[in-house]
Amino acid sequence: MLTPELLPKIQRLLADAGLDGWLLYDFRGTNAIAHGLLGFDGMVSRRVFAFIPRDGTPIGIQHAIEPGPWARWPSEWPLRVYSGWRALERELHALVAHKRIAMEYSAGDAIPYLDRVPAGVLEMVRATGAAVVSSGELVSHVYATWTPAQRASHERAAEQIRAIARDAIAHAGAMVAAGTPIAEYALQRRILDAFARAGLETAHGPDVAASENAANPHYEPSAERPRVIVQGDTLLIDLWAHETNGGVYADQTWMASLGAPSTRAITIWEAVRDARDAALTLLTERIRAGAAVHGGEADDAARAIITARGFGANFWHRTGHSIDARELHGSGPQIDNLESRDDRLLIPGVGFSIEPGIYLPGELGMRSEVNCFVGEDALLVTPGVIQTDLLVV
Repeated sequence: MLTPELLPKIQRLLADAGLDGWLLYDFRGTNAIAHGLLGFDGMVSRRVFAFIPRDGTPIGIQHAIEPGPWARWPSEWPLRVYSGWRALERELHALVAHKRIAMEYSAGDAIPYLDRVPAGVLEMVRATGAAVVSSGELVSHVYATWTPAQRASHERAAEQIRAIARDAIAHAGAMVAAGTPIAEYALQRRILDAFARAGLETAHGPDVAASENAANPHYEPSAERPRVIVQGDTLLIDLWAHETNGGVYADQTWMASLGAPSTRAITIWEAVRDARDAALTLLTERIRAGAAVHGGEADDAARAIITARGFGANFWHRTGHSIDARELHGSGPQIDNLESRDDRLLIPGVGFSIEPGIYLPGELGMRSEVNCFVGEDALLVTPGVIQTDLLVV
């Protein structure tokens, strides 16, 4: 959240980037980045702005009927009030006219995770003579990085999730062996119960998908349409959770075979695993060497392996998503050179997933997912022990 203690860091970043300030905008929660930085609770039903100058004191612009969301705004910082559009535009002109400013904007929607400001608002801001550039690097440094406590929380959650996933896979195998196979939805409920016992929580999920259902990357098991997990199935379990005190999410995908896997299943698993490891190797080596690295480069490294194995057309999504302190699918740098053109650097303090996958509709899907955190000179990978072979139960 934007505080007097955080302000000097932001102003140093603005000076380094040659910017006059950072203009935050929100309306009805459409800009989660601004909403989070301003510490708003609930819906903002009128337009709000906050300008963080390179030098001096931040200034907020609030609507007269809606002071509530500004409860955490420091009392020593000015807060200007408007009712009508003419007053709003006058206040905005006074703040940013002819300045070079950052906003949550991405030219050509190259990075949709950043593109939170409507075109009409950009027109209104540019009408003041202001030049608007993307706030992408500011978001990475200020919004997306983890604190040491958040990193520790993530690591604890990651180890618990690993154990819960392995238990769920073993249970599915035991139920098949006993002649009483379990349905995907029932296994999902078992995982959620384990989360509760471990002090973890999640907003939705997890994904438990057998064979053909795993070919849908966003599959959700259903009590109304139960799919029983049987001998000969492959099983994908994608699970994510954080500590109940508000820690950072951990997000993993594990793969198993109910009985001996087919040669084809092993081939697909090895392609996914090796693609994951290619991305991890590139990131590990570059970060250890202190060299700059972008998420898109890791995406390319993973995709090259899957393409070389003949499954390039079946890898439909980015290699990984940002995990920031607020969201599982965060606003920091993405591991992506397919769905978007995210050219932000992977800086110390940011976290993300690595999760290449292969999807064969009507047959099966496989994915392997681990999480990463960029340290000053090393890459942390969670969980501490990652999957190397297809689990057979």
